[in-house]
Amino acid sequence: MAKERRQAVRFLFLRLDPAWRRLPAAEQADQKEEFGRTIKSFHAKLLLRTYSTVGTRGDSDLLLWQAAENLETLQRLETAVFSTRLGGYLGVAHSYLGMTRKSIYEFPDDPQQEERLVVQPADAKYLFVYPFVKTRPWYALPKEHRQKAMDEHVRIGRKYPSIRLNTIYSYGLDDQEHVVAFEGDDPGEFLDLVMELRETEASSYTLRDTPTLVCIQMSLWEALDTLGGATVKQVHELGPAASNGLTQVAEIGEIPLGASKRVYLGTDAIAVFNVGGKF
Repeated sequence: MAKERRQAVRFLFLRLDPAWRRLPAAEQADQKEEFGRTIKSFHAKLLLRTYSTVGTRGDSDLLLWQAAENLETLQRLETAVFSTRLGGYLGVAHSYLGMTRKSIYEFPDDPQQEERLVVQPADAKYLFVYPFVKTRPWYALPKEHRQKAMDEHVRIGRKYPSIRLNTIYSYGLDDQEHVVAFEGDDPGEFLDLVMELRETEASSYTLRDTPTLVCIQMSLWEALDTLGGATVKQVHELGPAASNGLTQVAEIGEIPLGASKRVYLGTDAIAVFNVGGKF
């Protein structure tokens, strides 16, 4: 059996030390610029989407949703972030690590349940994230029983087609079993969905599903400006690093004949193949 090519996924929630807001405005703007350039240096190395939690959480201000080919890339990003001057005022509020993988349950008739080994964020305005742990008795149930309970979940989910689910697996990698991330444009619909799911059999086997973090999607520069302080006006997003419109993604020797490498453009994953010496 061919090995699944999975992604390492991390939801990194950062909180800002209020002391940063007392810095001179020019210093604040300069630190935001440096932080943005640091994030931009990881262009093509990983998927990165930014969200603000200002106004929705009291213990977090910023979310960096990341997906990469390995854990080392996630580590290098965090090291770079905390090496900036703004990073000196940031702390980790919550951190959830996992990987993509195929579900053990079968949902052939549900268009939202296609197997995804590559994270593909939608353009939804909101992201609702929480860690998820089942009780041990859940795993003692026969597989057929669990499948039936999950079928009920899917039937309810179909009633809310605007809500899109991302499930990340954390078994053995972090304290939770899954990280659940719902995307949607209407918080009220998500509220109604969760209320209805509470009445299902599967929900009765939930051990933990908190904290729940409501995140507002926005560009990196917009998210930084929600922290307060001086505003950074940027017209260019995390686009190609080179002035000719091209971005270096690999050395030729990294992709031998017949091999491929996955790289990233914003939130899109792109495969580069070496076919007969041509890329």
